[in-house]
Amino acid sequence: MQLTWLDSNTWLLQLGQKRILIDPWLVGSLVFGNLSWLFKGERRTERQIPENIDLILLSQGLEDHTHPPTLKKLDRNIPVVASVNAAKVVQELGYTQVTALAHGGIYKYGEKIEIKAVPGSPIGPTLVENGYLITEIATGVKIYYEPHGNHSPSLKQEAPVDVAIVPVIDLALPLIGPIIKGSESALELAKWLQPQVILPTAAGGDVVFEGLLMSVLSARGNIEDFRSLLARHNLKTRVIAPKPGEPFEVPIAKQTSVTSIS
Repeated sequence: MQLTWLDSNTWLLQLGQKRILIDPWLVGSLVFGNLSWLFKGERRTERQIPENIDLILLSQGLEDHTHPPTLKKLDRNIPVVASVNAAKVVQELGYTQVTALAHGGIYKYGEKIEIKAVPGSPIGPTLVENGYLITEIATGVKIYYEPHGNHSPSLKQEAPVDVAIVPVIDLALPLIGPIIKGSESALELAKWLQPQVILPTAAGGDVVFEGLLMSVLSARGNIEDFRSLLARHNLKTRVIAPKPGEPFEVPIAKQTSVTSIS
């Protein structure tokens, strides 16, 4: 299994001889609703579009996960698996093979990969987007991905997983509260799923942000603090901090079923 973190929430996952591009923002600015004065993300250097993408996986319909300028650069014939909300965006962009997964829905890429949608981040009062369990069928290697730190208790029945790609740093807005749940949420997840490895997502990388939101957005915690938190709770999960743009292998030991810690 090889992964490449491409900043923010964008990952290239090579698993089961397939290349899966997750929540791609690779070119242009990141702006919500054309309100650049409110929030704007810029890459110091635009990323090259990865070649030979077999599948695009989208967790949310918001621009930082389903980024229209990037998706316009990609081949519209690449299969897409997406939340119901994200599926509407890529269909409007002309993608021809779009599978919308509701929570509990399963997509199989031949006999290589199984993707299961689980409840993810709430967006507004009624919409809950997707997290995903991605399994290599031949080996049983299982990856969990959820980019905002909203982890459903129903995940307990999925233990163990091998790798969790989740936030470990908290980001919050005044009056609104956390928009990304980091350390405590990731700690709870580690107790439930007992992953061998956690890969931090959603923060950092070779990007800069500006706008009104950045003046009031507060961050709490860091990777070293989270490693210490895991150690205090006697959890053996390792935290690997990838370097943006550099492919890396994740060594996985064979796991057996475990009982999660409530």
